[in-house]
Amino acid sequence: QSKCRLFCMQAFLVGGAVRDRLLALPVTDRDWVVVGSTAEAMDAAGYKRVGRDFPVFLHPDTHEEYALARTERKTAPGYRGFEIHAAPDVTLEQDLMRRDLTINAIAESTDGTLIDPYGGVADLDNRILRHVSPAFAEDPVRILRVARFAARFANFGFKIAPETLDMMRSMVVAGETDALVAERVWGELTGALLSNSPQVFFSVLRDIGALHSVLPEIDELFDVPQTATYHQEGDVGIHTLMVVEQAAALAKDAYPDDGTQTGENRQSRIAIVFASLCHDLGKALTRGQPNHSHHGHEKVGVEPVKALCKRLHVPNDCRDLAVVGCRYHLHCHRALELKASTLVKTLSSLDVMRKPERLQQFLLLCEADAMGRIPAATAYPQAQRMQLAAQAMRGVDAGSIAAQQTERSKIPDAIYQAQVSSVKQAIKNHA
Repeated sequence: QSKCRLFCMQAFLVGGAVRDRLLALPVTDRDWVVVGSTAEAMDAAGYKRVGRDFPVFLHPDTHEEYALARTERKTAPGYRGFEIHAAPDVTLEQDLMRRDLTINAIAESTDGTLIDPYGGVADLDNRILRHVSPAFAEDPVRILRVARFAARFANFGFKIAPETLDMMRSMVVAGETDALVAERVWGELTGALLSNSPQVFFSVLRDIGALHSVLPEIDELFDVPQTATYHQEGDVGIHTLMVVEQAAALAKDAYPDDGTQTGENRQSRIAIVFASLCHDLGKALTRGQPNHSHHGHEKVGVEPVKALCKRLHVPNDCRDLAVVGCRYHLHCHRALELKASTLVKTLSSLDVMRKPERLQQFLLLCEADAMGRIPAATAYPQAQRMQLAAQAMRGVDAGSIAAQQTERSKIPDAIYQAQVSSVKQAIKNHA
């Protein structure tokens, strides 16, 4: 036994660990709430304090998080405006009451007994996302969290309780979402992008009127018509959510979840699904064209993508894929028709020579765009053509070509011409 064991305290497993176990899902993180103790006692017992805004400690052996039972009182607008009270007299029920949803307000004692004062187990059984108390309305981040849980658990059949939707709408009307900061929006958004049904996140926000304030660039895509030749679903916003859904499935297959909270696969999935969300932002600026053709939307969409990424402090890898995805997805759709020179220029713009992984991510985005519409593509041979061209470009010995040039200024064009010739030959051989 650890030397830090506190005989005066009671520790309860809480939150996602309990919820996910009851749903027969893998449990990756275990959080504990401590009743009947103080920060000083935790310090003395060897726990390492890590909480900045409220007392959270790491267990010296397991390194799991232990938080003192606490209550919160709203003192100012936004998600930071809370007064925290943590003391030995705070009960487990009081601590659970401040949580967002009933399914997250279930505790488990060390002997396996469930403590469920707010009906979380019943709501799990009935597949309902329901707020615990009126205090839900005090934190605007909870709007995003509920939308994220709706996306994460959509395949389980979870729905948001009508009274919770009403409360979320009232919060939007009251301007609570205006207090959301970029880091919290991006944090909840990435969780949604990693879910099986990320499109649900955006549908929920639009249903309660929050999409306009949280992601106005996405909200502006709805009620924008498209030509029925390629888009019998019509609305650009609907098409975007269809693409997001397809991108999530393709990205999960290509970059499977290894069960950790970090890793390259996780980041690749976020980047691909985020890029799919942004690929048609330009269509909000090209509405009104004859036959709803949206000529040039891929070019004019780049600046809105950059603006969105700047506002949300989106990581560079996600931003860069979103930008090239917006700018060049039509090039990919036309890959079977493009000349070798255009293929080389497009692939060079994607920087695939230095960043080969970007090509796969880009192609998954483009395939999702082809599948996320009515009628949906049943195959996407364009990806094979782009990969063939990229392989041919990589077969060119740029160093040897550069060494043969007597004038440095002629090196780039010589390499380009060799790449074009290599791509032409590869296409001919593959025909």
